[in-house]
Amino acid sequence: MNLVILNSFGTAGTGSHHRLFVLIEYASIFIEVVAVIIIVAAIVSALVHYFLHYAFRRGLGDHYREFKIRIGRSLLLGLEVLVAADIVRTVALEFALQSILGLGALVLIRTFLSWALVLEVEGHWPWQKD
Repeated sequence: MNLVILNSFGTAGTGSHHRLFVLIEYASIFIEVVAVIIIVAAIVSALVHYFLHYAFRRGLGDHYREFKIRIGRSLLLGLEVLVAADIVRTVALEFALQSILGLGALVLIRTFLSWALVLEVEGHWPWQKD
């Protein structure tokens, strides 16, 4: 199935197919690594921000709420990037019914997690007005 799809883009030769598959696989891995870096960097940044503000500005503002919002936003962004990596991998490399169903399940789970995070951070569902 993958070869049929790639042939429609004018890619010729088995060696070219293999190189293209490897390139796409590396691209999806790179996107996943970027997502992990985003999440880890944002968590470290939120922790540093929280401790600095807590140490120097006790009693001025809700530091825990700010920390929670920063963590929630970083997780939302990381989840979106991970979904993009899954889409690239599934559509380009594993184009089969089982892979598509697995992708659908992952997207549903991550969408639910995103909604739960939005509810936690913003205090309302994404489709509700402020």
